[in-house]
Amino acid sequence: MKKKSPRQAPAPGGVPNGYAWTPTADRIASANVTRFMKAHAIATVDELVRRSTTDTDWFWAAALEDLGVRWQRPWTTLKDESKGFPWTRWFIDGRLNIVDNCIDRHLPARGDHVAVVGVQDDGHTRRWTYRELHDEVSRLAVALKECGVGRGDAVGIYMPMVLEVVAAFFACLKIGAVAIPVFSAFGSKALAVRLTDAGARVLITADQGVRRGKAVPIKQEADAAAAEVPSLRHMIVLRRTGGDCPWKPGRDFWWHEFVARAVPRCETAELDAEDRSLIIYTSGTTGRPKGTVHTHAGCIAQIAKELGYCFDVKPDSVFFWATDIGWMMGPWEMIGVTFFGATFVVFEGAPDYPRPDRLWEIVEDLRVTHLGISPTAIRVLIPHGVEQPGRHDLTSLRILGSTGETWDPDSWQWYFRHIGGGRCPVINISGGTEIIGCLLSPLPIQPLKPCTLGGPGLGMDVDVFDDAGRPIRGGIGHLVCRKPAPSMTKGFLNDPDRYLETYFSRWPGVWYHGDWAKVDADGLWYLFGRSDDTIKIAGKRVGPAEVEGALIEHASVAEAAAIGVPHDIKGESLVCFVVLKPGAGPSETLREELKAQVVRSLGKTLKPEALKFVRMLPKTRSAKIVRGAIRKKYLGQDVGDTASVDNPDALEEILRAT
Repeated sequence: MKKKSPRQAPAPGGVPNGYAWTPTADRIASANVTRFMKAHAIATVDELVRRSTTDTDWFWAAALEDLGVRWQRPWTTLKDESKGFPWTRWFIDGRLNIVDNCIDRHLPARGDHVAVVGVQDDGHTRRWTYRELHDEVSRLAVALKECGVGRGDAVGIYMPMVLEVVAAFFACLKIGAVAIPVFSAFGSKALAVRLTDAGARVLITADQGVRRGKAVPIKQEADAAAAEVPSLRHMIVLRRTGGDCPWKPGRDFWWHEFVARAVPRCETAELDAEDRSLIIYTSGTTGRPKGTVHTHAGCIAQIAKELGYCFDVKPDSVFFWATDIGWMMGPWEMIGVTFFGATFVVFEGAPDYPRPDRLWEIVEDLRVTHLGISPTAIRVLIPHGVEQPGRHDLTSLRILGSTGETWDPDSWQWYFRHIGGGRCPVINISGGTEIIGCLLSPLPIQPLKPCTLGGPGLGMDVDVFDDAGRPIRGGIGHLVCRKPAPSMTKGFLNDPDRYLETYFSRWPGVWYHGDWAKVDADGLWYLFGRSDDTIKIAGKRVGPAEVEGALIEHASVAEAAAIGVPHDIKGESLVCFVVLKPGAGPSETLREELKAQVVRSLGKTLKPEALKFVRMLPKTRSAKIVRGAIRKKYLGQDVGDTASVDNPDALEEILRAT
């Protein structure tokens, strides 16, 4: 039995009314962002946010200098907006490479420091130092060149979350190729669409993956996809399990054979600041996926700022975000942590396999300082009880992170109290794949209330608009951004009109993000879900997260999803799907209790028309509930592309729901 930790200590003293956490003087004094504030004579967080969002040019230039971004050639002009906000170019004449900043520059002083720890599904742990990572990246980069890959060529990455996925990602960037990360859980059709859209020349993949103790076919899905991708010339295949693996001689190469022939020396390409680094496809459940286009300088600027100032990453940090390379947070973590010469964890397994304390065991064993997870994943773990994290010493944790879904207060408090022990701020961030970063983020030196996202990300001129495009405070409105930022996507790959329609058609010259947001009386910001998920009943709008939060307050409910369906009189009516905690059983009495709970929280107008019990909710691999797919399935409509759904069987649950 592992020792219990002293994690149940109360939150720091002097917490203002309504707040859950306030920073100590020591934490403020040692923070990276405090260093930046002192250098620019900025006294308060409010002043910092105000100055960084009103004078964004000053901020981005000053922040990159403070963070120590290494340029192969300095930029001469910060940005060029001659073609308008949507097509802003940054760091004109500047040259740099992500790999030079994240690996090469650390070799003299930190070559023997652990860069990445890989935790496999069976618990086996492997480690690479910065020097070992450099050598693996260089060998694979040479191998890619031998496959004919050059600057600007697209390379697909369709791999499990093992150490080699990190080498694959950085090898592409090192030679100026464009990485196309794809979830290894996607099927062949979803993979083929992405590789074809990007014009991928090479695919880096594996024979199989492992999930919950079972082998998962990867190479056979890759082969089926390759048949539909005319641009694809070669596959480099990692032997992950040694299981049966289809093979095409001349096209396919084993990683261990092909890479072993290469020397561990490869020059890091000198690239233009606006050269593409990666294309990440959004994980929508309908319509053709959108390829968001990111640059070397844009990624470094946004990600280094966020991990440096918002997450306070330092060289001795151990950073663990439960993610996949196919989700934005995978590349975000890899780039951001290595920029600071710290250590990060890649995790192949599931958070509750083989035991529900799997994540907490990793935190204890690796002395993790920064833990990131989605609210939905926390809601899955809560029913297992506080005794699961209570078995482990989690006192190494310094900062908690979250993104992906809106929080309900009870789940936030569980995470804050039982995982962070009331000692750690919850840095709850929100932005998106199209920004490879955040529009909203707290800072670790400001007091925080439950569920808040703090305020505007530094350098991000965001606001909340009403339907008429006027700033609104105290009420729920549309999250927007009024100025460009370096990391914003350079359009959608091969579809510029769709990009303009998505973000700039509602209010010209303003980025319309599609989230509901609110600023409270203390200036703290909150999100209420996607505006396209909004339910409007008898003229009253409600975000599904509000309804779901009301349901989760009930002691019997583990998870919930709310959708709006057509109604002849009210326009829409509310239908809810509920997953119960272990030991709780569905009944008519419970159904009526839950409906009544929604009424108590939100009013009679929003009483659910129907409430159904299910065993599970359909989610993406990053644990987002796919409400759009639930709605279409319930209404008998074509669900469309379900490649992003990690548990497609759960969609059938919607039809069988009682």
